[in-house]
Amino acid sequence: MIPLLILGLLIQNPGAHGYELLALMEKRHYNYIVNFTKGSFYYNLQQLEEKGWIEQIQQNPSTSGRETRNFKITGSGMAKFEKLMVKYGTKSEYVNLQFYGALLFADEYDKRKLLELIQSQIDQTKTRIALLDEYLSSTQELPGTIDYYRRMNENSRSHHLVNLEWFEQLRAEVEGHIAK
Repeated sequence: MIPLLILGLLIQNPGAHGYELLALMEKRHYNYIVNFTKGSFYYNLQQLEEKGWIEQIQQNPSTSGRETRNFKITGSGMAKFEKLMVKYGTKSEYVNLQFYGALLFADEYDKRKLLELIQSQIDQTKTRIALLDEYLSSTQELPGTIDYYRRMNENSRSHHLVNLEWFEQLRAEVEGHIAK
């Protein structure tokens, strides 16, 4: 998935250098889509260049004296982008929350410790919602356009709100069982 993100960002930002692309991925919270690190990002950037899907472009020397490697997508890179769009655009998978796996054995687990796990899910979900709120408050869909990424984040926020409600209900039920 990282190659798709890099290629797409280069289509949107021709001539960007690696750090700019990475900063965009972080600013836009692409980690909701795929886990990536600085190392995995630069590894994929290098692989895309080696495969000829992106290439460096000549830039005027920077005023800071620091050399940057600016890139653009190539013709074969556009073809790869098209293939990756089909590959990931036609995929649909179950949401894999590892917490659900742990819940399968909740009856065999200490209820007070279970409450800690549930609280951890509540805290993480609230953090995700806050990050999405931050992003959504700083963007606006322009009239006559469709901002797919914004809409995706609005949808993600809705899912997190449903999960938060469920986690809080679950916590209350477990607390009720402990009180008995």
